Parts: sequence; C-alpha cells; structure tokens
Amino acid sequence: MANDRVASDGVVSDGVAEDGHEPDPQYRIETRAILAGRRGNEGSLVAPVWPSTTFETSTVAESLRLATSLRPQAFYSRYGNPTVRAFEDAVADLEGAEAAQAFASGMGAISSLVLALCSKGDHVVAQRQLYSSTSLLFAGVCPRFGIDVTFIDATDATALAGAVIPGRTVLVFVETPANPGMQLVDLDALGAIRGPLRVVDSTFAGPLVQRPLSHGCDLVVHSATKGLAGHNDATLGVIAGPADLVSWIWNYHTVHGAVASPYDAHNALRGLRTLSVRVRQQSETALRVARSLEGRDGVAAVHYPALASHPQRELAARQMAQGGGMVSVELDGGWEAGKRFVESVRLARLATSLGGPETLVTHPASTTAANLTPEERAAMGIGDGLVRLSIGLEHPDDIESDLAGALAAATRPDPPHPAPAGQPAPSTEA
Repeated sequence: MANDRVASDGVVSDGVAEDGHEPDPQYRIETRAILAGRRGNEGSLVAPVWPSTTFETSTVAESLRLATSLRPQAFYSRYGNPTVRAFEDAVADLEGAEAAQAFASGMGAISSLVLALCSKGDHVVAQRQLYSSTSLLFAGVCPRFGIDVTFIDATDATALAGAVIPGRTVLVFVETPANPGMQLVDLDALGAIRGPLRVVDSTFAGPLVQRPLSHGCDLVVHSATKGLAGHNDATLGVIAGPADLVSWIWNYHTVHGAVASPYDAHNALRGLRTLSVRVRQQSETALRVARSLEGRDGVAAVHYPALASHPQRELAARQMAQGGGMVSVELDGGWEAGKRFVESVRLARLATSLGGPETLVTHPASTTAANLTPEERAAMGIGDGLVRLSIGLEHPDDIESDLAGALAAATRPDPPHPAPAGQPAPSTEA
C-alpha cells in the first residue's frame, strides 16, 4: 500500500519504483528530495525540458496503443509529458505515494479531483476553515452540479466523523494547517474515518513537515506554486495517492484541461532539490518571528503550530516534523491596523503567494478572502486585522526587525489634526 512506503521517521521502507530500482531504506526524505524524479535523465543531472505538445509515432498500431493507454507521457501533452512526469514521480516519492498527477494550478488540482470523484446526489464533508477559493468551489460550484456539501469545524475530529452520511458521503476534504488561520486537523482521526475518500490539502506544510498518506488518508493535494516549487516562478498543482485513484482523476483531467506546463514542472522539480534546506530555515525563522511578535502591544494573537500557546500544539507535535514557514498575526485595530502593517514593511513584499525565498505579507480580508462576506470570513477565523506572513530565506535578524517596524507603524496613534486657522490647538492634557 502507498501508506506503507514512508515510515514515521521519514525512511522509505519499501515499494519499487516504476524503473524497477528498489529504494535504499537508508535514504531519508531529505535525500529523496535530491534523488527523486530522475528517471529518463539519461545521465543529465538536470531533468530535460520537453516543450513539445505532441509526439511522433511510427505506426497506426502505436498510435492506437498510446491513445488508449493510461497516462502516456509521450503521445499528446494534454495526456502527459516527460518533464511533467519527472515532477510527478518526485512528488509521489516524497509523499510515499504510488503515483501523482500534476495540474496547471492548485485550484486546477482541487476542482479536478472534486468533479472527478463526485456526481449529482453525492455528499461532501468539507472543513469550514479552507482557502477561500476552495471554499467558493464547495459553496458555489458544487451545488450547481447537485453535489451537497456540509461545512464542519474540522478541528473537532468527532464532528468531522459525525458529519459523514453512510452510503452517500463520497469525500471528506480538509486543509491542515488551514490558510490563513493555522488551524490543524487530526490526520490520524481523519484516516480512521471509513467509507468516503479522505483528501488533505497540505500546501501549508509539504512532505518535509507532514505526510498525510502515512496517517491513512487517501489523497494529498498541493498548490505546488507555493512551497514545493518555492521560487515564485511556477504555477502548478499536484495530487498524490494510489495509482488507480490517480489514474481515475487523470481521465477527468484530460477533459477538464488544467494541464501542467513542462516549463513550470521543470522549475518546480528544481525547487524540490532545495526543499529540505528551505523548509528547515523557514521553520526556524518562523518560530523566532512568532515568539518575537507574541505578547507585543497591538498584537491580539499569533498563530503558529510550534508555539507553546497554539491551542493544538500537542497535535502539531504528533503529526508535524517542523512548524513550517507560515505565521498569522491578529492585530488590534482591525482593518486599519492590518492595512498599515502590510504597507509599512520595507524588506518583506506585499504579495499574495507563499513559500518562496522572499518574505511576503498579506492582508487576507482585502486579498485572498476579499470575495467573502464579513460573516463568512468570521466563520473561517479571518478577522479584519489578520495578517499572514510567509517567512522567507533572508537573515532572521533582518526579517524580525522589518516586522517589528511594521508593527510599530500599525499601532502608532494617529497624529492630532492641525487646528483650523485662528483656533487654538486641542489640549493634550487629561
């Protein structure tokens, strides 16, 4: 089984790769990130880019064989592509999966898997604290296709399991850590649910932090645009899981058309080579930043799984090897404080993505969650004063200083308005 391929200590323990080579059990996942996805390199240390949209065949019989094969990688690039397959193989290896399928974006991956697995009359249990576009898919698109969705606070494992309707629920979809509030879902409890397929969006964590398949879940999905590719130069999504399930979704993917670019796949494969060192430094710096901001004037709360104050800290210690590079901070002062903070950084960049080498700041209420009502945002834990930090690879001292300066600007009182001509200035005495 795919879930057996990665042991809890990160050692690949069994399973045979498609090229027939059995993985060496001594290699840890950090080493796998360097080795994975090299099948077909033919001696090159860098995976070649195959930009071709189509591939020549020598006979009608060969064309027929490829046209009726599952996931051919050298027939027509909507069906598969050698460069994209190298990236897929690497992700499957790191997640301990039998197979992976890449898409043109994270939402391309999520919408494809949902619509490939669900039909009219089916029922889905979805986490309430989801990335806003995923939430819109479940709340707005699925009902148009006759797919019923129940939203649950997935931090309550009992409620999550209790929402499953036997014989009707086909999918349980969660995101952990959640974007942007950093709520966690108990992966062991999710994996213990019987009946529906259990899908985990692990974008905020990645395989160096957690591997949902090893907890009994069926599929893991990533917006590979983020931490996996890690350089803000690739737009990709990817799912990983059992080969038969991935092939089923691939069938729908060829119709849906959210096809991964070989150029983006090449950039993402390059990003995987440095994944372990990037995640380690980003996690270390994120914990330092979270500790430095917690308890400061103007800060209502800091959300980071490795903080002792995180309400699910024990769960994080059980299922996450590191805290990851994402921190969210709730500021006193609401919208204006959040606006001032993100507009006052000097080193960090005001941008909506995450996981790259640059530290990024985002005000979710005005960006990723802007299409939600205030009530919907509140139900997801997104306040007007919430800011999200994607910690980069700059020196921790520089990041910490920059964010401290932004916090000072966000909490600085407004200067008194000048008095109209001919009138005394207002008194500042009590």
